[in-house]
Amino acid sequence: MNRSVAPIAVFWFLYMAGLGVIFPYLSLYFQQNAGLSGTQLGLALAMHPLMGIVASPLWGQWADRSGRRRGVLFVLAAGSALGYFLVPHATSFPVLLLCLAFLSAFAAPAMAVASSLSFAVLGEGGAARFGRVRVWGTVGYLAMILAFPSLLVWMGGDSSVVGSSGGLELIFPVAAVLCLSAALVLLGVPPSKAISVRAKREDLGALLRQPSFVRLLVLAFFAFGLLSGPIVLFPVFVVERGGTIETVSRLWIPMLLLEVPLIYYAGAGLRRVGARGLIAAGIACDGARWLITALAPSLFWIFGVQLLHGAVVVGLIIGMQLYVEGEVPAHLRATGQTVLGTAMSLGAVLSHLWAGTALEHLGANAPYLISGPLSISLGFYAWFFLRAQKPSPTPDAAV
Repeated sequence: MNRSVAPIAVFWFLYMAGLGVIFPYLSLYFQQNAGLSGTQLGLALAMHPLMGIVASPLWGQWADRSGRRRGVLFVLAAGSALGYFLVPHATSFPVLLLCLAFLSAFAAPAMAVASSLSFAVLGEGGAARFGRVRVWGTVGYLAMILAFPSLLVWMGGDSSVVGSSGGLELIFPVAAVLCLSAALVLLGVPPSKAISVRAKREDLGALLRQPSFVRLLVLAFFAFGLLSGPIVLFPVFVVERGGTIETVSRLWIPMLLLEVPLIYYAGAGLRRVGARGLIAAGIACDGARWLITALAPSLFWIFGVQLLHGAVVVGLIIGMQLYVEGEVPAHLRATGQTVLGTAMSLGAVLSHLWAGTALEHLGANAPYLISGPLSISLGFYAWFFLRAQKPSPTPDAAV
């Protein structure tokens, strides 16, 4: 691996390892440890995308206008670490929402800014090589998925009893340490012209008048409006089906196994079907996954269908980031990625609210039965809705 690329790859590993501790268990912690109702759960989970709507474009503009992209990402990762320390100490639901708002103001824009910094570090033709760097994030996520149940038992929790959530508050300090470590690694990213190039005030307006970029934002809003709620409520669904904390962890293994090679070879997919094809396939696959999950007779069948998760991540998230990279100039990388994050967040707020309400009033299956068919239809429509882009340049250097 190129020495200039190694620090950003390590950042992805550590930062997403922190997410691997938090994301699979957060809704379960809120429901069982914090005692939130379905509607309160939806509100709590909506704080992340809600703050992303406000914070993401501000951080993106600061990164592009100042040229301090590495410094901005350092602040975001360190702020996320502090936020994770605060959340388990909330003494009431309003205080919990305030802690989540603080955390999300830093965490929500972090991955978009990390993606923009990665593209800048990779340089010319970086879109085709992006997957080889981003895949280390999935490796870190998978490592914590595998390690956390044993770590939880070692630290005094209990992951073996059906419905047990003993010790789940430990997810927060572990994630905080990993995020802070990721921030410190960024000090090793060497300065370069691509990282420090600056944007002008009027550039954002020009970007928002670009039809193909606006179409992507609209699609991102509807896609995340359908799909964000079901994935964050997945641990609750698993426990309702008779699973445990350990079951939740194990279900992520098939979700991530296919994701690693698919992300690594995302550049090949980009050259063959383009970012538009990746996005359309990702949305449709996620819809199929949740429809099958809702109709599956047991957890055994749910394990197998989670293999579709890899195609979802490559299409729905990385495909959209690659589409932005093909549409925006280098000096607006962070802005483009964070504005995309804002559109995703707008949809996710809606998704968390409707999915939490559906969970409370209609049962654990409802969010998946609603999201599945609608998302499959949206995936097919996305192919015709988005503009085809020019083929990505062939990478001229190894990562």
